[in-house]
Amino acid sequence: MATGRYSYTRIVSPIKADTQRGPRRYRTTKYPEVPLVESDIYVYANTGDRFDSLAQQYYNNSSYWWIISIANDSLRQDSYYVPLNQQIRIPQEIGPILSAFNKLNNVY
Repeated sequence: MATGRYSYTRIVSPIKADTQRGPRRYRTTKYPEVPLVESDIYVYANTGDRFDSLAQQYYNNSSYWWIISIANDSLRQDSYYVPLNQQIRIPQEIGPILSAFNKLNNVY
């Protein structure tokens, strides 16, 4: 089952009433740098490609969209879609990236 875009965002303290969960406040998610590695692959975007769909295709997990997004920081980050025919870097060694993410966000 795929997880949502905000699945790693942590609730830290209450601010807004919610009848079932109580009041909540969210912590900002921190993202690590994604280093350039020789094993990275490059693809060209097709019609309708999005960071999450590429993550699902290459990592079998759409919630890793941020890895591809950060690896391609020259692309617009305020859009779901990647520009057609844009070359995109897909990091292949994501274990260290995920470990850094977990450490930054105190996810264990």
